[in-house]
Amino acid sequence: MESAKPTMRDVAKAAQVSLTTVWMVIHNKPGIAPETFQRVWDTIAALDYKVKPTVDGDHGKSIGLLIEQNSVPVISDVFYGEIIRGFQIAAERLGYHLVLFIFDRATGSIDVLKRGLTQKVSGVVVANDGDITPGMVIQLENLSIPIVLIENHIDEQRLPCVLGDNFMAGYQVTRHLLNLGHRKIAILKGPTKYSSLVDRLRGCMAAMAEAGLLIPAEWLPEPVSGHPLKGYVQMKEILQQAEYPTAVIAISDKSAFGAMEAIREVGLKIPDNIAIASIDNTLESAYTRPPLTTVNIPKYEMGVLAFQKLHRLIQGDDTIPVKTIVYSELIVRESCGAAISQTIRFP
Repeated sequence: MESAKPTMRDVAKAAQVSLTTVWMVIHNKPGIAPETFQRVWDTIAALDYKVKPTVDGDHGKSIGLLIEQNSVPVISDVFYGEIIRGFQIAAERLGYHLVLFIFDRATGSIDVLKRGLTQKVSGVVVANDGDITPGMVIQLENLSIPIVLIENHIDEQRLPCVLGDNFMAGYQVTRHLLNLGHRKIAILKGPTKYSSLVDRLRGCMAAMAEAGLLIPAEWLPEPVSGHPLKGYVQMKEILQQAEYPTAVIAISDKSAFGAMEAIREVGLKIPDNIAIASIDNTLESAYTRPPLTTVNIPKYEMGVLAFQKLHRLIQGDDTIPVKTIVYSELIVRESCGAAISQTIRFP
């Protein structure tokens, strides 16, 4: 005798949630904690419960946004938040619904993620990389649904993507400090699992190499996770050395904010004792003390471009994968001691 097929009630009981919660997870309704969301989908997979497709055509007008669990706060962050806002507004103008998928490396299942994508959306954008590894992206590509990457690229794979010019951003900000006469420069680098931050660091190092300069290892501290002010711990490590740099490059504005706090904490002045510059041009960067020199990357526009690529793929209009790189622009403020009129655009 054939065993009874699992029901939504069976899923609710096994996942220890209400029937309403299971329905909300399946239909991607807001208000569900990420841990609960993941547990319900893991239970669905374990029970082999067949989610019934929607009958109102929503699948054809839904697109997915995939981010790592560690990046969930960036939805309200002014860097990735702006990218996501541009993507969402452009999508809504054409009647698409945005479905958020969160991958948690500790508890997430790539099989559950793939099942959710194929059942719920007609295309997906992967924002950033980190815990979403190249291998995962390749598995998603094999689902034969359109995929576009934002601030993420895989050199061996010809996938459509939208990137800030992160290499040039690192090069620009370093050249600016070199042009101001600095030769003792420290860099607050970021985690290597993020390709955008690696590209920024490469740009910084290229400019230093052109100038024939090497950065001492003690002025290249490793990033430390878990501190609310990124860059604070790294800068404290630098300030414990016998000699201080005259300038610091933070790989992101958030790292710069922490570094500025550490510099002030030991009684040093910015830029009189140590100049500082970074990359991102977040809203807060104009309101630090002193205002932060940074490199602008057009975030909102990147989100719009990513949606446009995805929409054309869904429509079957694009057949050639293209890597789109948006230009960056150096925004000179007082944190480097240079006049604002010295704002520079590099080719």
